[in-house]
Amino acid sequence: MPPESGVSTRADLNALPNYVPGRSVPGAIKLASNEVPGGPLPSVAAAIADAAAAINRYPDMGAWALVDRIAREVGMPADQVSVGCGSVSVCQQLVQALCGPGDEVVFAWRSFEAYPIVTQVAGAVPVTVPLDSGHRHDLDAMLEAITPKTRLVFVCNPNNPTGTAVRADELREFLDRVPANVLVALDEAYREFVTDPEVPDGLTLYLGRSNVAVLRTFSKAYGLAGLRVGYAVAPEHVTAALRKVFVPFSVNAIAQVAAIASLDAKDELLARCAEITAERTRVRDGLLAAGYEVPETQANFVWLPLGERTTEFAEHALSRKIVVRPFAGDGARVTIGTAEENDLFLEAARTFTR
Repeated sequence: MPPESGVSTRADLNALPNYVPGRSVPGAIKLASNEVPGGPLPSVAAAIADAAAAINRYPDMGAWALVDRIAREVGMPADQVSVGCGSVSVCQQLVQALCGPGDEVVFAWRSFEAYPIVTQVAGAVPVTVPLDSGHRHDLDAMLEAITPKTRLVFVCNPNNPTGTAVRADELREFLDRVPANVLVALDEAYREFVTDPEVPDGLTLYLGRSNVAVLRTFSKAYGLAGLRVGYAVAPEHVTAALRKVFVPFSVNAIAQVAAIASLDAKDELLARCAEITAERTRVRDGLLAAGYEVPETQANFVWLPLGERTTEFAEHALSRKIVVRPFAGDGARVTIGTAEENDLFLEAARTFTR
């Protein structure tokens, strides 16, 4: 046995919540992580195979080819685009770039469970604002939560894990009222699944504002969850700061190539998103018919606010070989899978004694 270490770690990390990924259970259908059921398109798979032949070389540290390709895609200058190892990494880079010890980061709760983690890791203070009765962001309450110590506000739209979304008028009014020295990060990881025309494209709200950033990912609609690529569109000085706290080489060579190939195949990938949103409607309708409360969702999952029965529901689903993502005491998030997988989930939900 090695001797007991006298090395101390940060005491505040003892209270840090753990990020809980969706479970994988051999032989069961996994609807616990927000992935898409289809693998990479043939053109993307071919690009990955070609890139694999050169993995003895370091990747482009700045991922400049990918940055330029994203910039063309979103119609913004390249000096306003930065990348990271998934959008969660970009979230952490934002906190690190903007916040010092004691600075505050405001976000809704429940929302993306990485927000409190990346905030505390950077030494900042998380400030949570409860969702409203419709499981949506309470933007008025979030405005009231902003103090002179606030440096950053996350708005997850559509929200993870509830799938709910705020509309253009209310979000525009919110942005107009946020102090100019506070950055609002519009986290749009699920943007490609939005079908409601009243839910805005954050890039349209970004234009003309100096305190807004838009975050996106290749993990969801583009099917690259295993390769970890995300990006931010932000004012030039914010982008410069994000690049300074970027972990060198963290977006690997294969991920860079795959992301570019995925953008080149965007139309094919978005057609698959349309299939998922059609299934999303069918699943929600089936749950409503079975008597569940299910908020309207604009993401690739549904939310069941089951409260204290959440864990029991997840165990019941697992007994039927379906893995869902429970948030104990709040609700269960269920990702939309294939039609066959969704049918099996709906049958499990109908047989749960409520």
